[in-house]
Amino acid sequence: MYQLLSIRSRVSIISLVRSAPRRVFYNAPVRTWDAIIVGGGIIGLSLSIALRKRGMKVLVVERGEPGREASHAAAGMLADCGWETPRALQSLATASALMYPEFVLELEDESAMRVDYRSDGTILFPEEAHAGQWNEFADANPLPQPLSQTEPALAATGRPAVYLKESSVDPRALVAAALQAARHRGVDTSAGDNVTAVNIANGKVEGVTTVKTAFHAPVVVNCAGAWAGQLPPHQFPTRPVKGQILALASRSRGLLRHVVRAPEAYLVPRSDGRILVGATVEEAGFDKRTDADTLHRLQQGAISLLPELANARILEAWAGLRPGTPDGLPILGATDTPGYFVATGHFRDGILLTPVTAHVMAQLVSGEPPPFDLTAFSFARFASRAA
Repeated sequence: MYQLLSIRSRVSIISLVRSAPRRVFYNAPVRTWDAIIVGGGIIGLSLSIALRKRGMKVLVVERGEPGREASHAAAGMLADCGWETPRALQSLATASALMYPEFVLELEDESAMRVDYRSDGTILFPEEAHAGQWNEFADANPLPQPLSQTEPALAATGRPAVYLKESSVDPRALVAAALQAARHRGVDTSAGDNVTAVNIANGKVEGVTTVKTAFHAPVVVNCAGAWAGQLPPHQFPTRPVKGQILALASRSRGLLRHVVRAPEAYLVPRSDGRILVGATVEEAGFDKRTDADTLHRLQQGAISLLPELANARILEAWAGLRPGTPDGLPILGATDTPGYFVATGHFRDGILLTPVTAHVMAQLVSGEPPPFDLTAFSFARFASRAA
């Protein structure tokens, strides 16, 4: 009898559970954010910090590991001077370079990490294509002292050179500090989570869909770099532009103090004694493999500039994918979908343009007019061409 009652009791309990209303599951609150940033490189992370300063709840969604793509591969030259900078980009480049000291100090303070920011300047040797402009440029940017005194280890080639008041930074240290600072400020992240679409309802953004789930927000900013054009429904004309780089360790830690830019290669010294040598510009799709012949050519170019590098060890070799656009300018601003913004296509200037990009994009997202004319960087310039 006892066993029979127990069985009946258990059946009753099961029936009650099965018939119970399930509203508790369907009515569970859905977490939302004020803004979702697609892409966890230095641009996306810095923008997340800028938006958090304005009180917004921010989620950064990264297809891989934050900061491991173009930001991780960059050499970190903050080259805002000379003819390499497109005219349309000059005001942004200059403003961003001026913002860098405070930008770095803030990241170091909030992350308790050191960022290797150096302001020793750049020695620039001319390319043959710029020979006609050289005299005027050289007169405006003379070396502070003879080259043999400025950088004694450089080869005495007899070529003219100029001095530029530029800085450099270690992008890997910069990204690590930015990620820590973002987390310190309460930015949420979802890593290893590829965004497959921007979700739009009633003509407005409502979030994103990823390979894992869906996230909800009324604002989405596409900072996906070379992958920005793969995110429906908009087709941004970005493409990957490959660059290969070497890192060398010389026997003398103070072998080189200035950044050196020359047709053969550029050399970027780090405070720990490493010297980066780069970089190629290759249209190779999403192929990030390095090539032995290319790396050897870079190494030989470096040795021709700094002969003591013949005795240096190769510490590392890698390739990264810069986000390029058809006209070589970034894409910054709002799209034609309310709530959907884009900040990509920085090509070789992503590290340099980080502070100013975060600043102007945070203003745009917040509904404030930016202090720069961004017409030249508008998404509409490509939409009108396709029409």
